[in-house]
Amino acid sequence: MGVYCCSVFAFVLGVLVFASTLCVDGGSTSSFVRKVEKTIDMPLDADVFITPPGYNAPQQVHITQGDHVGKAMLVTWVTMDEPGSNTVIYWPQNSKKKRKAEGMLTKYSFFNYTSGFIHHCNLTHLRHDTKYFYSVGLDHTKRTFWFTTPPEVGPDVPYTFGLIGDLGQSYDSNITLTHYEMNPTKGETVLFVGDLSYADNYPNHDNRRWDSWGRFTERSTAYQPWIWTAGNHEIDFVPEIGEDEPFKPYTHRYPVPYKSSQSTAPFWYSIKRASSYIIILASYSAYGKYTPQYKWLEKELPKVNRTETPWLIVVMHSPWYNSYNYHYMEGETMRVMYEPWFIKYKVDVVFAGHVHAYERSERISNVAYNIVNGICKPIKDQSAPVYITIGDGGNLEGLATNMTEPQPDYSAFREASFGHATFDIKNRTHAYYAWHRNQDGYSVTADTMWFFNRYWNAKDESITSA
Repeated sequence: MGVYCCSVFAFVLGVLVFASTLCVDGGSTSSFVRKVEKTIDMPLDADVFITPPGYNAPQQVHITQGDHVGKAMLVTWVTMDEPGSNTVIYWPQNSKKKRKAEGMLTKYSFFNYTSGFIHHCNLTHLRHDTKYFYSVGLDHTKRTFWFTTPPEVGPDVPYTFGLIGDLGQSYDSNITLTHYEMNPTKGETVLFVGDLSYADNYPNHDNRRWDSWGRFTERSTAYQPWIWTAGNHEIDFVPEIGEDEPFKPYTHRYPVPYKSSQSTAPFWYSIKRASSYIIILASYSAYGKYTPQYKWLEKELPKVNRTETPWLIVVMHSPWYNSYNYHYMEGETMRVMYEPWFIKYKVDVVFAGHVHAYERSERISNVAYNIVNGICKPIKDQSAPVYITIGDGGNLEGLATNMTEPQPDYSAFREASFGHATFDIKNRTHAYYAWHRNQDGYSVTADTMWFFNRYWNAKDESITSA
């Protein structure tokens, strides 16, 4: 009887929480206050940065989608002492037939640093929804990992994304990554919203911190693809020390399949994955009218077939809507250029970082504003995306705690804490979003929302009750 009563109570409580999550009036600032502590980078001899044993053993292994539809995987690794092998051996689970793929080799110098030998290899013609094992390195230092390819692209294919941004390599970063790994809702691919290593916070952009970050994140990036977005900490532009090639470490280390979507640069591109169409935009590349990024996006959005990929997701680094006093209005010029397109094509959600805190918006737009009419207050718009800022990975720059007051109507929920999120697509009409703060248990959600697809189920989520 006691067990039954507890079950009933848990069910009722769950319904109440579910209802309160959906009945959002906007303008809620979390009552949770994180203890203010200095965010500190882990030392280079920390165990999470350990070099794998053996001479010239492959390290910093990471994967990302290698084509437009999820039938290829780009594998990257680094050998520090000599080039070693460029070969990846891979095979499907429960198969004895092994295949080989040959990659390419690159390296770079930055000020007084010279990188190891960086290997990139694209595994193509993979089967959908299949677990693959892959090995890199020579016999005495061979390392084996695995990944699972996504299901074939289709409208009702369930799929779960993890969301992480502005991670860095502090003690808080380690907690964020652990929280993501231990989340009972298992992310299958990470949408990373930019700002990786924060090496540029060190004198002369100490590129050893790119190596340590690669080893730190390998525990996730070697086993599931991370979809990369370039942030401001990837620019690495330092003319005074002779480094005038922007994004040099990032582009050498983190390739993306930009050519498969007819992009002309690795900073803006698109992929399909399961039932989603994901567009990556570049906040720090030219985006004005007639620029390559502008012309690409103008052609790209009409290509999205919502009967095939219902969920249209955009990822960028600098948020367009932000009620913190950090980086306030930095995304405004890009918003002015592209927001009308987001409304026209009914983008479901936009994920961004840059601000080191968490915020979720209402569905709003500000397309009516111009300098003549002076109407500059965002209004609710059911054709608009929800904007989510998740630059809360835990880097050494610390939290953004200074918020604008009063909280604007467009801000549905905000909190100055570190954490990560998941976006769990159920079918063509529904997806469940959850944000987890680092201070909570692994299964605890601090902010949640049921998303109704803008193409197939364009109801107002804020007025729907359980």
